Amino acid sequence: MNDDDRNAYLRRLGVEAELPSVEALFRLHRAQVENVPYETVWLHLGEPWTVEPTDSVDRVANHGRGGYCFHVNGAFSELLRALGYDVTRHLGGVHGPDGPDPESLANHLVLTVAGLPAEQNPEGIWYVDVGLGDALHEPLPLIAGTYQQGPFTYELAEISGPAGDWHFKHDASGSFAGMSFRSAPAEMVEFEAKHRHLSTSPDSLFVQYLIVQRRDADGIDIMVGLGHRRVERGGTAKVQVLTDRTEWFDTLRDTFGLRLDDADPEALDRLWEKTLAAHGAHQSKPQTPPQ
Repeated sequence: MNDDDRNAYLRRLGVEAELPSVEALFRLHRAQVENVPYETVWLHLGEPWTVEPTDSVDRVANHGRGGYCFHVNGAFSELLRALGYDVTRHLGGVHGPDGPDPESLANHLVLTVAGLPAEQNPEGIWYVDVGLGDALHEPLPLIAGTYQQGPFTYELAEISGPAGDWHFKHDASGSFAGMSFRSAPAEMVEFEAKHRHLSTSPDSLFVQYLIVQRRDADGIDIMVGLGHRRVERGGTAKVQVLTDRTEWFDTLRDTFGLRLDDADPEALDRLWEKTLAAHGAHQSKPQTPPQ
């Protein structure tokens, strides 16, 4: 990552460059999920994105975009490395209620950061994940246990077998049941086949649904099609269906931090018409979306 991209990325997050530390890592993680949305709008615009991290960095840093896990975790890992963190990428697999599934591996990119010991984490390895949409607000120690973040409860457990070495259990209110991942390092090429499927197959929920999610300290904003809802401690607010074009695009920008200034105007017209026509099907919560 060059200095211009690093500085632009930090400006988008609203943070200053700092030497690596636990506190700085937490600040970066919070700023990322609060300012860079998990989103599939690019896909519904017909934009053929790859999983190349340098491309993801450019979109996040310079064009106000987000992406799904391969993009936001890929870009975030590049930022962390540019700031001096010891980052490793891992194969992960988001799964449904039946539990960890080896066939799901590589549908999710997981990050860990090493070399930052703390009282609650003497080994200094942290599970970092800005690509789960409605899950982590801050890193977790890579230690088995139960963790509370705002109104949501998560669990980490060590596992064995073909589905991975660690398992993350989502809060009961989350959009998926859990995610397993391997401890071994992974290369981005290992995610390419899953990315092609998730971004092109008619069976992919990402192809079927336009999804945007943004996490903050108190809850989650979620857009599915034209339906916007807020999930907080008291439960899920009633879905607000945004059938006014200006209000919908304004919400994407102002609530989710998604700028589409660089998108082709005709593509934006097609996006709106497509989403408006399908909004009835998109009002309901989607099935477990791969992350």
